Amino acid sequence: MTTDTLEPTLKAQEHKAVPVIGSDAEALAVAREVAIKLKENAALRDRDRKLPHDEIELFSSTGLWATTVPKEYGGAEVSNVTLAQVIAIISEADPSIGQIPQNHFCLIEDIRLEGSEAQKRFFFDLVLKGTRYGNAFSEAGGKNVLDIQTRVRRDGDDYVLNGRKFYSTGTIFAHWIPVLALDEQDQAVLVFVKQGAQGLTVVDDWSGFGQRTTASGTVIAENVRVSPFEIFHTQRSYDRPTLAGPFAQITTAAIDLGIARAALQDTIEFVQQHARPWIDSGVERASQDPLTVAQIGDIVWRVHAAEALLERSGRFVDIAKRDPNEETVAQAAIAVGEAKIATTEVSLLAASKLFELGGSKSTLAKYNFDRHWRNARVHTLHDPVRWKYHAIGNYYLNDIKPARHSWN
Repeated sequence: MTTDTLEPTLKAQEHKAVPVIGSDAEALAVAREVAIKLKENAALRDRDRKLPHDEIELFSSTGLWATTVPKEYGGAEVSNVTLAQVIAIISEADPSIGQIPQNHFCLIEDIRLEGSEAQKRFFFDLVLKGTRYGNAFSEAGGKNVLDIQTRVRRDGDDYVLNGRKFYSTGTIFAHWIPVLALDEQDQAVLVFVKQGAQGLTVVDDWSGFGQRTTASGTVIAENVRVSPFEIFHTQRSYDRPTLAGPFAQITTAAIDLGIARAALQDTIEFVQQHARPWIDSGVERASQDPLTVAQIGDIVWRVHAAEALLERSGRFVDIAKRDPNEETVAQAAIAVGEAKIATTEVSLLAASKLFELGGSKSTLAKYNFDRHWRNARVHTLHDPVRWKYHAIGNYYLNDIKPARHSWN
């Protein structure tokens, strides 16, 4: 199957013109500005499971969703350090909204790595015009995450896609839905399907207790016809050293950092305004309680350590992008793994300590503070952090590089 000489017969969707962000500094400034608006009613959206349709339109209209498009195709191609910061900023405001474009960014990387020149021109141009990519990667019920039952097969000049996907984050908000499938040679490919295509069904049945408004539900493909131009051979990204794995992981870690920051901020404000000191402390306010003060200090340094490790890992990913080889990609994967441990553990810790330091009053439904723990617990299940410890130890102790896949 080749796409190098094929010209697209597809028409780009008509979207509102979106600004093209030109630099890392501009991306960060825009992220901070839009985060203020996205934070509004985030707790209510979680409580009522109100999907953020308007908020996603606002978010994607800023141009932030196109910031990783390569410069030669018209994008800012911000650094991975900056991208992680942007995702963390948005996730601090609302981690469900922070997660929704995660796979969109990963798909831009997939296009960069495996797209033909014609595919890159077409699909990057869509992004610059405001197109959002969803995902239909994972399946439920298999032996493991690599047990893919979805298939795409040749049918005349086109291909036919069949399968059922779960954990399809953000698909309801997407204009295109890339579906992970196996081809007739059992090679993993991504099949880009336009929203509303005949035979494609998107079901809003996500019932996880955290990340409730990501719309991470089911996608069903029944004899969906696609052209060769809409197929990307993404398995090749793991047959050689590329950023595909570390890139996916750094975006995940950034979301967890945002959750930790939000939980910490709510803890500080609640302790200052509502919590009571323990009777044996001999102080007037909870913010003077020495054991509470020490616990806040413990969480703060852990958040800052996670921030530093995330930034450090972004630098390793940027180095590997400039010079991808066995060693630089392994170093990036290990650095990101260290950041993933830190962001996972501090997000869970901060979300739990909120109640310990805030006291019984902090559990009242009107605050909905449990959303921080629910979000952290659900999102950190993306892949087991216990295996990060193994990968790091094996690398430093035995000089064994981590396996190349989407989770390293």
